[in-house]
Parts: sequence; C-alpha cells; structure tokens
Amino acid sequence: MSWRARILSAVMVSVALLLAVGVWYGYEKLPRIPGVPKAPVLGVPAGALDHTPLAAYSGEHPRKSGRPAEYFPFPIPVGATGPVETLFSGPSTYPFLCGENDITGLQPLVDNHEREGIPVFALDDEGKQTGEITGYSRDCSHNTAVSYFYRSSNDGRFHPLEEAQGDIDRVTVNGKTTDFVVRFETGTINRFFYAIAVLRGDGETAEKPNSSNWNRRLIYQFRGGVGVGRRQGDIGKSSIFERREDQLARGYAVVYSTANQTSNHYNIWLAEDTARRLKKQFEALYGEPLYTVGIGGSGGAIQQYLIAQNAPGVIDAALPLYSYPDMVSQTIYVFDCEPLEYFFDVVDAANPRWRDVTARTPVLGLAAQKDFEHRFAVLEKAAALFDGRYRGVADGASECVQGWRGLVPLVNNPNFVHFSKSYADEVANETHWTHWEDLRPFYGAGRDGYANSTWDNQGVQYGLVALQEGKLGVDEFLELNATVGGWKEPTEQGGENLWFMNGDVFPVNLSVWSEHNMNLGNMDNPAPRSVASLEAIRGIYRSGHVFLGDIEIPVVDVRHYLEDELDMHHSLASFATRERIKRARGHADNQLIWVSHKDFDPVDEALDIIDHWMQRIAEHPERGVAGNRPVEATDRCFDDQGNVIAAGKGVWNGAWNHQPTGACMKQYPIYSTSRQMAGGPITGDVFKCSLQPVERAIAKGVYGMATSALIDRIDDLRRVFPDGVCNYNEPGQGQPGDPLFLRGGTVTIAGHQVGVDYRLPADQLAEESPQGGAEEVLATPVSVQPGEETRGSD
Repeated sequence: MSWRARILSAVMVSVALLLAVGVWYGYEKLPRIPGVPKAPVLGVPAGALDHTPLAAYSGEHPRKSGRPAEYFPFPIPVGATGPVETLFSGPSTYPFLCGENDITGLQPLVDNHEREGIPVFALDDEGKQTGEITGYSRDCSHNTAVSYFYRSSNDGRFHPLEEAQGDIDRVTVNGKTTDFVVRFETGTINRFFYAIAVLRGDGETAEKPNSSNWNRRLIYQFRGGVGVGRRQGDIGKSSIFERREDQLARGYAVVYSTANQTSNHYNIWLAEDTARRLKKQFEALYGEPLYTVGIGGSGGAIQQYLIAQNAPGVIDAALPLYSYPDMVSQTIYVFDCEPLEYFFDVVDAANPRWRDVTARTPVLGLAAQKDFEHRFAVLEKAAALFDGRYRGVADGASECVQGWRGLVPLVNNPNFVHFSKSYADEVANETHWTHWEDLRPFYGAGRDGYANSTWDNQGVQYGLVALQEGKLGVDEFLELNATVGGWKEPTEQGGENLWFMNGDVFPVNLSVWSEHNMNLGNMDNPAPRSVASLEAIRGIYRSGHVFLGDIEIPVVDVRHYLEDELDMHHSLASFATRERIKRARGHADNQLIWVSHKDFDPVDEALDIIDHWMQRIAEHPERGVAGNRPVEATDRCFDDQGNVIAAGKGVWNGAWNHQPTGACMKQYPIYSTSRQMAGGPITGDVFKCSLQPVERAIAKGVYGMATSALIDRIDDLRRVFPDGVCNYNEPGQGQPGDPLFLRGGTVTIAGHQVGVDYRLPADQLAEESPQGGAEEVLATPVSVQPGEETRGSD
C-alpha cells in the first residue's frame, strides 16, 4: 500500500470514528427522536385542524370569573371511565396522542371506527397484542383501576403487593406502625391519566379505600418540561413513588395528572380544570384534606404560581422547585439566545473576544463557563469536518447553549416537533406545532391562519448595560444590534436542521442556531426585528398565563444552585417572581426563597415549615397568611451537608434590589438575562417595550459614557433602530398598567362603588368604572371599605 493510500485510509478511519462518537453522543446525550410507533395517530375529526383567523382572548381574567358547577358524578367507580370533555377549559383538541397505561398494561378504550386517533389491537389468548385492529381511540379513555404496591425491606424499591415474600417495609404514621403498602389508583380525567396514591388503610378494599393511615394532608404533584400539546403523556410508578416516597412514608396522600405535566401542554386553564376534578375524585374517596400543598419543579412550579393566582383554593400552599414565574415570559430572553450566539460564533467570529465565552455574559446576562463540555460539543466537532463555522468556536458554553438550545424551535417553529413520527404524515403535516398554536384561543390567530406570538425585540438595545459600563465598544454595540435581527414569521420558517438533516447526508446543513429561520442583516442593511401581536399580549395577560404576583398562600420557593452547571433553572427566576409579588401586594412576606447545594434536598424541611404555617392559619385565619408566618419561616441557604449557611431578612439582598450583598447572595450569586442587560427590569415581563426616539434616549443619558461617541454615530443609530429604542421607564405595550390589588368586596372610585374580588388590571378597572379611562381612574383617590387592603398605583 502506498503512503498516499495509507494517509487516505487513516483519514477515513479517523472520520468514521469521529462520526461514530458523534452518533453515540447524540444517542446518549441529545434529546431523543422517537421512531415510528406501532400505533400512530391516523386521523382527526372533521374540522379539528382549524387554521382560520381568530381573535385573541378578551374575556375576564380567571381570577375574577366564576367556574361552572361540576356535573360529573364523582367518584369514578373502579372499572368505569372519567369525564372526557373538560368542565370549563374548552373543547378537546385533535390530533391527540396516547397509548397504554404502564401500570395496567392496557390500551385505551375503543371509541370510534372512523380511523380517528390511534389503532387499538385485539389480544390473543395470552393477552398479547395481535396485528388485528378492533377500533380506534380518539379520546384515549382508560377504565379506573387500583393496584397495590409495597416497599421492600430488602432492596428499598416498590413492587406489586402480590410479589411480597415477607419483605414488606414498615412505617409509623398517626402514632402507629403499619405496612408500607400503597393503594395506587389510575384512570383518565379530561383525557389525561391521573393517579392517586395513599397508604393502605385498615380493612380496606380496592373499591372502598380507608383513610386510617392518611395524615389528612394532600400533596398535588406537578411536573415540568416544555410541551406544545396534543399528547396525553405517560403514567407509571415513577410519577409518584420515586418522587414522593418520603412523603408517602409520612402519611401524605399524593395526586397527580399528566394534564399537570408541562411537557404535555402549557394550557393553565386545562391544568386547573383537571386539578379541580382530580381533587373531586380524591375527596369523594377519602374526604376533604386539612390542606392541599403543591409540589413540583420547573413547569410544575409555574403551574403552582399561576393556579394560586387564578384559582385560590385549588392549592392552599405551594412548594415550587426550580421555579419560573410563568412560561411565556421566559420566551422573552430565551428567544434571544440563538440570534446572539450566532452573532458571537459566526457573524463576528473574527473578533477574538468572543472566544472567551465569559465575555458573552455582559450581553447574554446568563452564566457562561470556559472549558465546559456542553451537550452539543461532539456534534459540533463532527460538523466541523464539513462546515468551517464550527471550527475554532469558543471553548466552553453559556446557559443559552447548555440549557436552552433546541427548545426555541419546539416552541416557535410550526414545522417542527420532535415526536412528529407518532402521527401519520398527513396529520403531522397539517398540524401547526408551536406553543402559540397550542394556546391559540388565548393568543388568537392572524389572517395567515397561524397563531399570534408575543415575542418581540423591536427597539431592544442588546448589550446596553455593557456599553454603559465600558465593557462593549460603540462599534461592537452597533454591529451587534444591526445584525442580530429576529425570528421569521411562521409562514417563512422551514424545517429544523438540529437533530436530523431533512434528508441530507450527515452532517450537511447541520445548524445548531437555526439561522435559516432568522432575519439577518449587516450595518449597511440592518436586520428587521420581530414585532409581536399586541392583541396576543393582551390576550395572554387576560387569560391568566402571565404571573402578575397576586397570590395569598404560603410559598417556599426551593432550588438547588445550578449556575455552575449552566442549567436552565437559574436562581434569578425566584427573585423575578418575588419582585412581581411585591409589585402586586406591596410585600412578599408569604414567599420564602431557599437555595441549596445540589447534594442536599430541603423538601421535607420545607414541608414541615408549611405544615406549621397552615396550622397557624387554621387557628387564626383573621391574621392572614403573612400574619401567621412562623418565626422559623425565613429566607435561607444550605451547604452540601444541609447546614444553614445563613437565614433571615436580607440574606438575599444584592444588586437586584439595590442593597448591600447578603450572606446567601455571596454564596450563591445570581446572573441576569439579555433583556436586563438591555436595560429591562428584573421582573422580566415586558413583552413589547414602549419606544422612544434615539434622540430622546441620547438626551436622557441612556448611553452613559458612550453618549458622545453615539452622538457622532447618530445616523447609524437611527438606521439600526428606525422605530426608536426601548424606554423601560414606561409600561410594556399591551401590558396591564400598575394595578390595584384588592380583596373582598367593594372599592369606591369617584364616589361610585365598584365590586372587586381579584387583582384588577388597569384596563379592566377602567371598563368597570364610570370614569371610562384607565389613566383617569388611576389618578382618582381611592377609598376602601374597612377590613380590605389596597395598594394604589404609583
């Protein structure tokens, strides 16, 4: 073999090995792309996929509106099915993906023979599925069933009770020792799986449970993920047993529904509707609890904050883990990630400063780390063999890459969803796959038939704070803002090239940034920015999908400190939530913030605090939530052994609230977001900023030490921002004005009594006031009847 052949052979082997490593890494580390299931969704009812224009939601905020009376006769008997159509959250949407109940091993029930939904297969004599289709399931109902599981003293795991061989563990609850055996009920409500788990009572049967080993406290389990709807989700032991094992051992009852897992959808009306009904089922079997406490992380935390705001009484206390205030306001800065990363990696790749990923933080706001092997690193190295853009990129990553990459297309691209192969091609191709479409009744839809979006970056001056502080040059600032652009309209977006190549040979056309779906430009021809629908912004506020801060229950906001892992669940979100609560109520005395080293889990301690708090409220309801706060209910932070590093008022003070840095903030510092680095507020809820001419911004000294240089570049600044720049001193466009918070009864406005029973945004207050104009109303002296509390507009 010649030396040329040897070299060529070595190169080919090296490439093959590198590609193999990339494939392995992708399989092990990247989000999975499901294969074609045995039973994909084959069809939908006529008219289900409606792409006609639709007005955004303009009704009452759910905090104000009533709920219809329940018509379903709970409890659902064992062997029967729960309700299919929701109580108040709208008609069922299709297509709807479902499958087997992992506990019973049963397929959904046949409900049609029109090839709508998934096929249901006949069983052979051994109970195994055959290839014969007996019908189709459009609404995915399952009969309610009961199983019993015990925790083994041998391996500490849960097993079916019939497998016990003298190894049933024992626990002590309600002052007595009993077998650790759990009654586990599953079925469907509103087309979603539900589960109820309670320690087996004395002498009970599956049909008639006994509450003797229940401590009278109910946990509502919420779960997270990013979902765009149209699927039922899965139910299994891990949904309850692995997450709430310690609490079950203490006698807590636990309920959960896949409708309360945001990887399946983000419709908070549907989440509340199902939660109400699941509680009805539980109470019909066991009786009313002393209180219901929510527990859940990420999207599970979002549900707690929003349900507490929109529907007081569904949960009585909240334990949000890894929280965000809501989902839709997270898109504001998350959608900035890939346009900014594309600028650093490709557009301005010749600028050596961006090779240091930590230099990106003054623009991104989010954490970044050098020498960080992010989850797309091997894929990028393989792509670098074919695409020079991936050569010499920064050694490390930001939270944008490690935490958020891949989620923007899922939320925003109507042509992409990672489980599309679970639907027949014609069904998948006719469906608009976005978060906006899933909440179409709230966002509304335009003339093009696509749902409206609330994402907007018109006038956003990326890197403004860095410019003010001298960390970004004027040339860099102008080039960044001229080229960063925004996201294309849905009609202009194509498929994604992130996890698969749209038929091309790997890895041709690979893109981790999705730049083909961006508006791009340069200094001579600045890229157009994205412009949100004001109707959609108003609709999503009115519908209760944005957290306004109006909650009156005890909250212990708990998280592990994960900034060093570039995890998306950054600590800043807890403080954004706190600021919204303070803005709404004048204080946040009902919310505790706990941050711990990742090796310690403070959930049980938080539950004990909540239990003490709830007992005090029951004894002295007249004192309210803040007035009953126990002395041990304080902000705090923990080390890896569970020791309290610091606790009490002020431990979380810092630059975010313009106070000297507290002990916990020193230990676990927070970062920021791209919108804060553009001058926005920590609350992070300005979807579309109010605009001001660039001349006014200069006159106001917005650019700090760079003012004189930008005066010389005024023509460039005008060209980059032809519509003006953000003025964050004004409320966001489409955003409710600073509202009154009122509770219980009437408020007197200009001599007229107006009934108010929820936090009333200014635009709705104006509609109910004889004055007619929001600005006039908010300028009018307000008097409140005795026993109420209020905070007027600033």
